[in-house]
Amino acid sequence: MIKLNLRARFVLVLAFAVSLSACKDEENPTTVRPQLRKTVDYAKLTDTTTYANFFVDDAGVKTVDLTTGANRLLMFRAINTYNGTAVSTGATLDATVLKNMFSNTSNPFSGTANAALNSSGVQLRNVTASSLSATDAEKERTTIEAGFPKIATASKSVTATASEGKAGKLGTYLVDEQGIEWAQIIQKGLIGAFQVDYIGNVLLSDKNLALDNTTLVTGKKYTALEQNWDEIYGIITANPVYGGKATTTSSGESFIGSYLWEYNQEDFAKVHKALLTGRAAIVNNDLTTLKTQAAFIHKAMEKAIAGAALGYLNKWKTGTTDAARAHAMGEGLGFIYSLRYATIAKADAAFSDAILAGLIGAPNGFWGLTNAKIDAASTAIKTKFGIQ
Repeated sequence: MIKLNLRARFVLVLAFAVSLSACKDEENPTTVRPQLRKTVDYAKLTDTTTYANFFVDDAGVKTVDLTTGANRLLMFRAINTYNGTAVSTGATLDATVLKNMFSNTSNPFSGTANAALNSSGVQLRNVTASSLSATDAEKERTTIEAGFPKIATASKSVTATASEGKAGKLGTYLVDEQGIEWAQIIQKGLIGAFQVDYIGNVLLSDKNLALDNTTLVTGKKYTALEQNWDEIYGIITANPVYGGKATTTSSGESFIGSYLWEYNQEDFAKVHKALLTGRAAIVNNDLTTLKTQAAFIHKAMEKAIAGAALGYLNKWKTGTTDAARAHAMGEGLGFIYSLRYATIAKADAAFSDAILAGLIGAPNGFWGLTNAKIDAASTAIKTKFGIQ
């Protein structure tokens, strides 16, 4: 019997392993281990680094594709713009059109900027509340859709002046007979149910952060994990540099991107760097750094919507006209609905629904609000989120 010393055994094992790897790579030439790209130096990432152009493969070809996230952000914007036409042009809205835009069915998108969305292959509905069980997710999607006939009906009264029990406009805001501004409920509700939940609880989940990062997606220049992170960027911002257009009076962003600026200034300036660093950590196969950035972004979004809910409750109290108070309450109610997706704070639907019922559970809705109801809602949110 031939006896091998330890070094010889190691050489044989190593040679066998290399031969197996070579065979596998010949079968699938896009598979490379342990790291697909050259290591990215984190120190080269700055607040003005352009996300889409920075990350390239070893041949210098871009590996970032923001299309999926960007298309979903465009769909969100299209719904919001359509709702705005009731006030801006006096248009009567169609609930079926809104439902089709939400699910991207029956070619609902039009215009140079949006027509291509019809064939994009993505939608908002199936990623809304998608961290929940199938039953609970469907319940929340139905809740969002219930707002479509509400705003459509209210739009028929856009030329009237609203009052208790009568739909119409308060100032420049369209409200229903209970004084509820459905355009804000839908918009702020989707910030939570789509952006915060899908990004924070799905795309940034441990399950998704463990997606394959060694094999290119067929026909693409990115891995599944890289695309997962790129979708986050595309959903948060349409700008090359998140926050790059911010001024002292404007975020230069929209939806959750804007409310990070307005209600979480502390983290707003750090978000772009976190998005860059997370993408670089994926390149570097640096799971520790990746999870640190993921946790930061997730928490920053939750802090923003909690701050926004409190901010608009306070604006109801400081509002000097019914129009100002109704608008503040429309935004506030939408953000309070969204708090159910704040999983870091351990909020849920029961928490969110209890606050909503305490505020507008009465038949006259907005018109029945009191300082005591506002204070009770604010206290509940501050307690849950640990806000002083």
